[in-house]
This record gives sequence, structure tokens and C-alpha cells, in this order.
Amino acid sequence: MSRIGKKPVVVPKEVTVTAKGSSVSIKGPKGELSRTFPPYIGVAVEGGQVVVSCSREDKESRAVYGTARSLIANMIEGVHKGYSKDLEIHGVGFRAALQGRKLVLSLGFSHPVEYMVPEGITVKVADNTNINISGVDNQLVGEVSARIRAFRPPEPYKGKGVRIKGEHVRRKAGKTVA
Repeated sequence: MSRIGKKPVVVPKEVTVTAKGSSVSIKGPKGELSRTFPPYIGVAVEGGQVVVSCSREDKESRAVYGTARSLIANMIEGVHKGYSKDLEIHGVGFRAALQGRKLVLSLGFSHPVEYMVPEGITVKVADNTNINISGVDNQLVGEVSARIRAFRPPEPYKGKGVRIKGEHVRRKAGKTVA
């Protein structure tokens, strides 16, 4: 069995977990999340802890068992504290603006790039070059930040583009004149 799956997940006082068979719903101060797992994964709440069990012993089941426990732990942390990622825009004339639920990016193309922010995600733009993406679902926060970064990933010669805060971009030397 998975070593990660065997560990129980501690539930904070502000969070309520409801488990019914292989489905889980979690409510907390930041919001609520729910997820359904395959039928061979069992989820139970015992004394302020969530315990995940698996009824099969094949390779796929063991992998899903550990993943289920990690997903439940991430869901609990998300509704309790929340998740956020910061993006930076580098480049002359590159900027971002928020218009309602639409993020408008000027990234050096002949047209502005528009991205509709999905429900459950909060986007804040500071200084026209810093974007903060936050929400309760870790997977959705990561997906939104990856999609925004994919519009113009940082290039290796000048480092222009959208990058995650703290990301190191390896720079290449340009052409040298002999």
C-alpha cells in the first residue's frame, strides 16, 4: 500500500468534512469543495481526522489511494487557508489590466490577449506587471496561472514574457560580432 495514503489527514476546527462512501465534501471559512473518488477508495472521518482506505491491491489502486489522500489534504488546506500564485510580466510595453472577470494582457502581439477568469478564482493586478491569482482549489489556481504564462512564456535571450514569481530563466548569449 501507499505510505502517503496510510497517513490520516488532520482536520482544523474551522473546517467540516462530510464523507459518504467514496465522495467527500469539505466546507471552511474560504469556501467549499467536493470530489468523488473511484468506488474502491473509501473515505471516513474519525475523531477530527480523515482516513482513506483502499479495497483493492493492484498497482493502479495503490496509486489512486495515495493520490486521493493528497487531494483531500489539499482540499482541506484550500478551504482553510487558500492558495495563491504570483506572476510577473517582463518586457517593454508588456502589461496587464483587469476588466470585470476578463484579464486583458498586452504582450507584444498585434492584438491584446483576453482571458476570462473562471469562477472560484480571484485575480488582482498590481503595478500593471504583477498578477496575483488566488482561490480554494489548488489544481484550478495552478491551471489558470499556467494558461496565463503560456500566452507568452519567458524567452531565453532577453527574458521577456510572463513568469511565475521567483522563476529563474536561463539566459543565452546572443550573437557576437567578431
